[in-house]
Amino acid sequence: MFDNLSDKLDKALHVLKGHGKITEVNVAETLKEVRRALLDADVNYKIAKEFTNRVKEKALGSDVLTTLQPGQLMVKIVKDELTELMGGETAGINLSGTPSVILMSGLQGSGKTTFSGKLANFLKNKKTKKPLLVACDVYRPAAIDQLHVVGEQIGVEVFSDRGNNDPVAISQAGIAYAKENGHNVVIIDTAGRLAVDNEMMTEIANIHKAIQPQETLFVVDSMTGQDAVNTAKAFNDILNFDGVILTKLDGDTRGGAAISIKSVVNKPIKFIGTGEKMEAIDVFHPSRMADRILGMGDVVSLVERAQEQFDEEEARKLQKKIAKNQFGFDDFKKQIQQIKKMGNMKDLMGMIPGASKALKDVDIDDDAFKGIEAMIDSMTLDERTKPHIINASRKKRIAKGSGTSVQEVNQLLKQFNQMSKMMKMMQGGGGKNLMRMMGGMKR
Repeated sequence: MFDNLSDKLDKALHVLKGHGKITEVNVAETLKEVRRALLDADVNYKIAKEFTNRVKEKALGSDVLTTLQPGQLMVKIVKDELTELMGGETAGINLSGTPSVILMSGLQGSGKTTFSGKLANFLKNKKTKKPLLVACDVYRPAAIDQLHVVGEQIGVEVFSDRGNNDPVAISQAGIAYAKENGHNVVIIDTAGRLAVDNEMMTEIANIHKAIQPQETLFVVDSMTGQDAVNTAKAFNDILNFDGVILTKLDGDTRGGAAISIKSVVNKPIKFIGTGEKMEAIDVFHPSRMADRILGMGDVVSLVERAQEQFDEEEARKLQKKIAKNQFGFDDFKKQIQQIKKMGNMKDLMGMIPGASKALKDVDIDDDAFKGIEAMIDSMTLDERTKPHIINASRKKRIAKGSGTSVQEVNQLLKQFNQMSKMMKMMQGGGGKNLMRMMGGMKR
């Protein structure tokens, strides 16, 4: 996420290294590179210029902070200004109303239908809500099918009316169905187009007027850069939406949309999508994102993701097994699966301060644990519960069954034994400690 921008900002801010104080000359030199980095990230020129002017003004007026080195001071100022540029405060979602109605808008291909499912899953799990998804894309039968597949995947009911071509009537019927069946949140997935056109705008405006949603969210593909910002402005002029959803932030995005969209439409970014999985949704925190862009990591979000997957009952069971030396490969695999649910592996590593830069050229895919899981699946029940019985002939069979080598099986056994010993020493942390340790175990 934002690797190129982070790298360029890092180089720009290093210009001040070695200088004893901040002067107009070295500030100008640094900010010239900062502005260039922002423009390369597809940030609008006017926004980039205003941003660097504000940083310059604050930097030259900050002689009170004499205890900081110039480079550190500049990083702090840039971080604070980036935070403000992206919205300053974290924006919540309005869930008033019975039911709360959320209208999703955006272009075709922005990830709107998928994100509708992610949001339903998020609300179901985090807010103890009972959401209903409503399929209002009457132009693409595949969109209705896709929403039903997503709903089934996350255990959320989907309302659709395939014989009806009036999205306004469908949305109203969906809300009525929600009231009758105890759904307290309704998420309405609308049709998109390949480009902004009058027909689409009229349709979405009619739906909006008819249902009066508590939240109108604009979903935008962050990989489209400045085009995303322009599209957001066109939608906002018609809908006056409440917030922005940025999808595909795990892709090769330059970051321009995330940085400048708030300045253009004056609406907060509320959520971001960081992968294909239904759990790959995060509340957008401007300050945390600024930290990540500047290579400082995002430990708070990493801990929050770990806590979401942490089951206290399972941890107690795990602790008892560790105390009795009964921790086996089935337990090990469960912990792997918990880590995988936390999201994209490279994204997770990027939340560790300094790791983003260190891993810049390292390819970490979502199948990072695939080899380990294959080896565990190739073991017998006895081998998984009593790893000490795995001898040379068993290793050969496990390697053959998993498509790995005996050397890799030996490495897994060594890592497992080291982890088992360490976990016994750290009893009390249970699954949390295991998840923390396993962050470095990848295949």
